[in-house]
Amino acid sequence: MKSPQRSSSLCVASVQVNGDEKKTKEESTVSPTTNIRLSVEEKAKTVITVCNSGTLCTKSNHEGIEGAPFGSFVDYVLDAEGSPILLMNEMSMHTMNINSDPNGLVTLFAQFSSKKAADNKGQDVSRCSITGTVEKIDPETAEDMDAIRMKYSITHSYADQVMDSPKFAFYRIKPQKVYFVGGFGVLAKWIDVDKYTTASADILANEANDIISKLNKDHGDDLNNTAVHLLGLSDIEKIRVTNIDRLGMDVRVTTKGKRKNKLITNEFRIGFRIPVVSVEDAKSEVLKVFQEAWEKANGYDWGEDEELGSDIPISNIAEDDLF
Repeated sequence: MKSPQRSSSLCVASVQVNGDEKKTKEESTVSPTTNIRLSVEEKAKTVITVCNSGTLCTKSNHEGIEGAPFGSFVDYVLDAEGSPILLMNEMSMHTMNINSDPNGLVTLFAQFSSKKAADNKGQDVSRCSITGTVEKIDPETAEDMDAIRMKYSITHSYADQVMDSPKFAFYRIKPQKVYFVGGFGVLAKWIDVDKYTTASADILANEANDIISKLNKDHGDDLNNTAVHLLGLSDIEKIRVTNIDRLGMDVRVTTKGKRKNKLITNEFRIGFRIPVVSVEDAKSEVLKVFQEAWEKANGYDWGEDEELGSDIPISNIAEDDLF
């Protein structure tokens, strides 16, 4: 006997990659070998990959502010190892700062932002800083020059108009330190450069925010069913999806406490049974979770040994008491 199927539309869109929460709990349905969260290196690589512009901090050589930090908005792409590539004008202030101190360090800062201004949440987004030295790329000797030119041309529409100008040149930041922040009040960590280099960006990163927005806007009943029948919660005040990636989704649930006016907020990780390899796969896995929650809510029992939803990997990753 098959369970009744509900029509459920799930649109695609883009994500913020949250870090690990400060406070964790042991209760979960995840075995020690289950991997349902991206590594911090993957999260950092995702931020830098999805963002193709950021703030470049150089050391000023301008009279009166010598040595002061100088920030510039810059575009970039990444090479095969994740090193940022910048196309810079020789007369730009940041270029002159770099040329005045060829062995000096610079920092490139990038953070997630949504296409919709209302979805941008200030410090409550993931961000990453790469600090390293800068080298001017010699187009005659660089083996990846053709790949750099093509990638820059595809990513930044103006590049074709200036990349052959003698006043412009490509520069490569060679990372020495990488720092990742998962959002306000969550994981902040220095990352091993070698691990950053070999890490892969999440495949859903460009679409996650749209998926999250659609889930929170159109799937309130499904999320409530999930909270009650899969997470085992009651007296729910608010529930929303905060993150989704190829390994699962994060759900933040606020419930009433035992004392008057007390609220308890829990962050749960609901893992996918298998890592997804496309947006369509992700939609399918989310709908499977919703389907099992709906079946459990409506009393379906297929006579199997395992309870509905018991094989979905779930972990309570954070809890805050709010008064």
